[in-house]
Amino acid sequence: MTTVTGYLRTALWLAGFGLPVLPLREGKLPFGNCSACTSSKGAGPCLCGDRPNMKFAGPCECPAPCHGWAAATTDPVVLTSRAWARAWQQAGAVAYHPGGGGFTVVDLDSTDAVTWAHQTLPATKAVSTTRGEHWIYRGAMQSGNGVRPGVDIKSLMVYARWYGPGTGEMTVLPDAARALIVKEETTPALRGEVDSSSPARVTWDRSVATGCRHNDTFVRTGLTRGLARIAACPEEGAGSTAYGVARFLAKQHTTCPGPCGLEAIERQIIDAAVAVGVPETYAERAVTRGFNAAAVRAS
Repeated sequence: MTTVTGYLRTALWLAGFGLPVLPLREGKLPFGNCSACTSSKGAGPCLCGDRPNMKFAGPCECPAPCHGWAAATTDPVVLTSRAWARAWQQAGAVAYHPGGGGFTVVDLDSTDAVTWAHQTLPATKAVSTTRGEHWIYRGAMQSGNGVRPGVDIKSLMVYARWYGPGTGEMTVLPDAARALIVKEETTPALRGEVDSSSPARVTWDRSVATGCRHNDTFVRTGLTRGLARIAACPEEGAGSTAYGVARFLAKQHTTCPGPCGLEAIERQIIDAAVAVGVPETYAERAVTRGFNAAAVRAS
């Protein structure tokens, strides 16, 4: 058992409120992965299920605090385990997974950003940080960096540093915050054309899903949200996000008699990843793995 002192005591207190937590080393970075969870680079699965970057949903199954946000937990047995002891001894801060607790942090990294928030967003719990403030709302959403100058959204699939309980009453996540990650759907031009305008582009509709037990709205809503998550990764992580989207959407059809038009859904996910710079062969491989992981055969 780990001695309950310092940062670990804070972590256990937060976990008691249902907030998933993890230790950070100096520099506000998570601890590096253990040798068993270091990127396998296709050589074989690691203890976390071959998810070296944790860019899609799913908990880390390694007993050590690997993979950043995915390692965050509310389990006091895990937090005080021998596998986490060294990390707590070297910790420089405590972090938490906002989305895992049902919260969203609007990270304001400058005085200008704080001024903008006061003019644009409804008041909520505010926490002072080293460069600005964290505004915390009740409700989870997709995360995004640089959604506007000096503003990041920290919620699902990211961690935020714990600076203290803050002041003010927490309010419900407003539409104005959700709108910060909505981007106009565009794709890069290729040979003078825009790929998304191609008449040959495959799309899902009821004509190719005559055996699907879900209604059109359910399928289209899930697909639209999944494609938006991929489109929100122009810098990194689009490939692994595509894997997660494919796996999630495929699982929805495991009880359908089929056909469900999964080939069309698969193609749209691949196109979305390619549109933000993922090589097509890599995108195809990631999406195929996602569908195979769900063990779906409804087509």
